[in-house]
Amino acid sequence: MSKQKNKPRRPAAVTPASPCPCGRAETYRDCCAPFHQGHATAPTAERLMRSRYSAFAVGDTGYLLRTWHPTTRPAGLDLEPAQRWTGLDILGATGGSAFHAEGTVEFRAHYSLHGQADSQYEHSRFVREGGQWVYLDALPSA
Repeated sequence: MSKQKNKPRRPAAVTPASPCPCGRAETYRDCCAPFHQGHATAPTAERLMRSRYSAFAVGDTGYLLRTWHPTTRPAGLDLEPAQRWTGLDILGATGGSAFHAEGTVEFRAHYSLHGQADSQYEHSRFVREGGQWVYLDALPSA
């Protein structure tokens, strides 16, 4: 019997019944999937940010591009196939409700790449465009 090499295992695919990658206490089907599938739009900047994190986790580049402001959106988006998104911490938010035209969300997104755990910090800015929340850009670090 041969031994298997100790290499990181690829996490199971996100299914509709899986916990939502964004960290809310709902299934993917009931949380971010309706946004990804175009059946609903994010009601707040934070929900958009969470749904964008989930889109990274499930590899939905179309959703990421659709929810990116046209003035800052790249022509295309290539995701790193070896990167696995493993958790999201919301650190703070300003504005971004149904009563605002702008909002910010400060967060730390955790991931692993080639078996090495790391995280990305960002303070993102969101605006309403045509009544929908979209990602504008990252605020500079203080």
